[in-house]
Amino acid sequence: MRHHTLDPAPPHLNGPSQWRTMLMDQSALLAQPGAHHKALLTWANALHRQKLIDGDELGEMLELADGALAFAIEAMLDIAGDE
Repeated sequence: MRHHTLDPAPPHLNGPSQWRTMLMDQSALLAQPGAHHKALLTWANALHRQKLIDGDELGEMLELADGALAFAIEAMLDIAGDE
């Protein structure tokens, strides 16, 4: 089984569009949902601290990250229910 490393790129080198690319990385999300979620939260907060996004954008990003985690948990439950 292949494990993905989820260390986000340094936020000062990447902006919201790269964050969204990471958000949409379903294979990484499903491989390690908790680590992926934590990386998304950390990265979003760093973008906000660096003033690359405003408070509204931060709130949206945090909600999207939470939604991705919920999706991954549902997917895991569906897989476990099929076995």
